[in-house]
Amino acid sequence: MTSTEPLLLAIDFGTQSVRAILFDPHGHEHATSAVAIKEPDAPQPGYAEQDADYLWDALCSACQGVWQEPSYKSRVAAVALATMRASMVPVDANGTALRPVIAWPDQRRTRGVPPVGGLQGLGLRLAGVADTVAYFQAEAEANWLATHEPDNWRRTARYLMLSGYFVRRLTGEFRDSSAAQVGYVPFDFRQRRWARSSSWKWRALPWLNPDLLPELVHPGQTIGPVNAIAAAATGIPQDTPLIAAAGDKACEVLGTGAIEGDVACLSYGTAATVNVVSTRYVEPIPLVPPYPAALPDAWNLEIQISRGFWLVSWFKSEFGQPETERAAQIGVAPEVLMDDLLHKSVPGAMGLLAQPYWSPGLRSPGPEARGAIVGFSAVHTRADIYRALLEGVMYALREGKERIERRASCRIDRLHVAGGGSRGDSVMQLTADIFGLPAARPHTSETSALGAAIIAAVGAGIYPDFRQAVAAMTRTGDVFDPQPNTSELYQALYSETYLPLYSRLKPIYRRMRTLTGFRP
Repeated sequence: MTSTEPLLLAIDFGTQSVRAILFDPHGHEHATSAVAIKEPDAPQPGYAEQDADYLWDALCSACQGVWQEPSYKSRVAAVALATMRASMVPVDANGTALRPVIAWPDQRRTRGVPPVGGLQGLGLRLAGVADTVAYFQAEAEANWLATHEPDNWRRTARYLMLSGYFVRRLTGEFRDSSAAQVGYVPFDFRQRRWARSSSWKWRALPWLNPDLLPELVHPGQTIGPVNAIAAAATGIPQDTPLIAAAGDKACEVLGTGAIEGDVACLSYGTAATVNVVSTRYVEPIPLVPPYPAALPDAWNLEIQISRGFWLVSWFKSEFGQPETERAAQIGVAPEVLMDDLLHKSVPGAMGLLAQPYWSPGLRSPGPEARGAIVGFSAVHTRADIYRALLEGVMYALREGKERIERRASCRIDRLHVAGGGSRGDSVMQLTADIFGLPAARPHTSETSALGAAIIAAVGAGIYPDFRQAVAAMTRTGDVFDPQPNTSELYQALYSETYLPLYSRLKPIYRRMRTLTGFRP
């Protein structure tokens, strides 16, 4: 490494923080700056909104924090964004947000959207996917905005993902990465472009038209140069090329080096996911598309537990006051002490079993799903509840991994684990034991940012292709092997208790929804 080596600026905008990190072409971090993001506002139950200017200011503050060394600015070869997905904002012709960003945890739904009609609607009904299309329509933020905020919708010149909003602020262009289009928008996942005019998605989103959407640029291609206004706000040198990257999960997969079909990337973030890269278009769940990978001509077969390691935050808020207070006294994160809770329980959590569906799904789980903890007795403690929650999330991810294997006709034999939840050794060992596979932690915890930096390195011409960049910039850190006796116990608990649980509770969930009128 020399002081003249180029640097890549990666901006990782997640649910809880935004990080700006300078990487060199070997994957080493030279400077890191993080700014915490406050919880989304909830003007009504289930809503999740964030002020767009506030998010932009946080991004700028994070970037301003990395220029400690005078030489850094002159060495920056490119910048790339990894941004949380499915967060939507309508803007006017100047790129000014017309309302707060509707963030991905938002659960509002639109009622009464006209169904897709005509022969196309008939075809959807005959194909048995009419309910899926109706779900898409109800979840689509564009439909909600058009029906509930018609004045804002009439003023909308562009309808953007949060990534597209940041691109506009950085470059002045209405562009975005094709690998960032994960949400309820008319995107053709197979072709990685906006859907053709004949697609049912346009009819399911009757108020949306192509002129409202940004131009798409593929990962590794240049979106445009950083403009003077953004340079002054962020400290990024003017005219630095902004390279199209991908959504945060796609960047994370790349940053762990999990680019072969026999490796699964587990992400232990607010949303917990299992991802496998495929060069074939395979729906991991029927009618649920694979998402664009950061690699060219590839897809991420992803199954998500939408409130996966959010359950750790939930547990800390509701039951973790002792750890929170003690952590403040000794100057560590509460999660460090909560990791110790795993040692105060035993594998199987003394017979407690958690189903981690604190948020519902579309097909697996279905829209009726809820969370459950079963098996309580007088002997159980907070430690047992905590272990049961983590075990439940990992059971759900293992089920997703096995579903992907069946759908893609592949065999996964190792795991790369990323996200804040992977920092604890106890969690990593639990992962290896439940999956029965070696679980590797990358050399850096900043895998989403590293993935963006890898894409920036390719876009800047430092590496000729993605595979060479991944080989040069990623490394395996600690590896945790399954413990035979513990793994055997988890195999039995998973197959004999966890897998049957959802089908047994599903009719009860449906009846609860009918009786209470509450739809989570």
